[in-house]
Formats: sequence, C-alpha cells, structure tokens
Amino acid sequence: MRLLIAGGSSFVGRAITWSAIHAGHDVTIINRGVTPVDFPDSVTRLVGDRHGDLSALNGVSFDATIDTIAYRPSDVRTLAAALAGRGGHHVQISSISAYEEPSTAGATENTTRTYPEGSVDTYGPLKAACEYEAARQFGDSLSIVRPTYVIGAHDKTLRFPYWVARIARGGRVAVPTTTSVALQWIDARDLADFTVSVAQRRLSGAWHTASAPLAFGEVLSEIVRVVNPSAELVEVDATRVPEGTFPLWAGPEGSPILEMDSSAALAEGLVVRELSDSIRDTQTWVQAQPWAPHWLSESEEAALLA
Repeated sequence: MRLLIAGGSSFVGRAITWSAIHAGHDVTIINRGVTPVDFPDSVTRLVGDRHGDLSALNGVSFDATIDTIAYRPSDVRTLAAALAGRGGHHVQISSISAYEEPSTAGATENTTRTYPEGSVDTYGPLKAACEYEAARQFGDSLSIVRPTYVIGAHDKTLRFPYWVARIARGGRVAVPTTTSVALQWIDARDLADFTVSVAQRRLSGAWHTASAPLAFGEVLSEIVRVVNPSAELVEVDATRVPEGTFPLWAGPEGSPILEMDSSAALAEGLVVRELSDSIRDTQTWVQAQPWAPHWLSESEEAALLA
C-alpha cells in the first residue's frame, strides 16, 4: 500500500510510521522537516507546511492517507485541497476529547456525542470540528480514530513519563487524593498498529481507542512494581498545587470520559498490550531525558509531603 502520513515524525506520528514500515508498506511522510527521525531510507520524506506550501504533494497519489496532526478545520481543508482526490482512503487521528462529557461510565461511540460545530475554540471542540470537516471532504472514504491518553516512549506531552521518572527516583512520592478515580490509556504502538490496519482495510467509521479503565492509584502502583519497588506513594491535598501538577489525574470526582467502552475497536482488531510493557518502554526513553521544567520540583514536593 502506498501510504501518506501527514506528520509522521513525532510520538504518535512516529509510531504510525514505524508500524507502517514493519507492515511492509510504501511510506511517505510530509511535515516541516524540523523533527529528527530514525526511519530507514525506504521512507520518502517530503517537506511541506499546510499553513504555507504543500506543493511537494503535486502529482503524487496514495492508496491511503493518515493525518496525525490536524488541529483546526482549515488544516483538513488545506490537506484535502493539496491532495485533490489523490490521497486514497483517509484516516483522521482525532481524540477522546472530541466527545462531550458522557453522563455515565461505559459510553460507546453510539451513546456519546461529539461537540457540535461552533463550540468554544478549545482542544476538544476543535478536534470535533476537524472530524466534521473531514466528513465533508472525504465522505464515506473516511476513518476516525479517537485515542485517549497516549503513552510510551517519545511522549512529548511528558504526562505519563513524569510518573515513571518520579517513581524511578524513589523515596516518598506525592500523589493526589483521591487515587481511586479511573484512568484509561493507549500505547502509541497499539494505536499505530490499529490505525495502519484501518487504513489498509479501508474501514469507514469511527472508533475510540483505549485500555480498560483502571484506578489511577493502581496504575501508579504498577509503575512502582515495575520501576522501583522501594518507592512509597503518599497521598497529598491536590488543592494546594496548580491544576495539572499531577498529570493524568482527573480530579477527586474522576471523569466518565476516562471510562469509555472500546469494544468496537477491539472487535476490529485493536490490541492493548500489558501496562508493564508500556512502562518499561517509557522508562527506557525517559531515563535519558532531563527533568522537565514544569514537573514538580524536589523542593515543591517536599513542601507538599511535609
């Protein structure tokens, strides 16, 4: 399959590119050419910017296109115009955030609605708006993949890596009260394999892709088990720190959007690997990274634990 990946070099896009390589496809990526890559020479690299010049796509055609980075409807329109019908089946990487908050846990694609067009100009509504635009541009030749929190090596969001790096450091680890709220995730490699499979089979439809929900504290305990069994998790009052200090935590009340039902994607071949595998993959990568400036510092954490 001749496959075009828009993005294709950073985290999710990188994982999708490697999945396509391993599946034996003829892979082309198009991006600004800024992020270094570790792909073999068999991957064709085109330089282009949908906010500027996409002329590198002139006259080339593909069996399928995977757009990993569209953030605004104009991004979808620009890529569609540059391909001019030569992109084949289209796969749009969206997000669980495109959904309005479900009223209960266990929501499916059919029981949860995406944000209506014209909603506020924030991440979730914008991802939903990209889906609406993709439907207009590509019609029935469209697949939409909605991942939850994506984890694994090369994670530039640094949310899951924070917990792996902090627990690896050991000692008393500040965690937010309450840790019984749910969390879902998807390993970038599993998301990538599913996405490439959907493109290869030209499946039309939309799927949210997530693990089964697990208590936030159980996820942290598994990181402790895998990375550093001597680390001690200590619950602290999360109201004493700015929102977002504790990555991936949905607050003391939790959120039904982190308890979604991924049965439809599982039925189409989504495979969710063991969390321990994702933890080890993240640890191998993050141990070579510097401590991020926005992560909780040792002095800040000590004050919380005092």
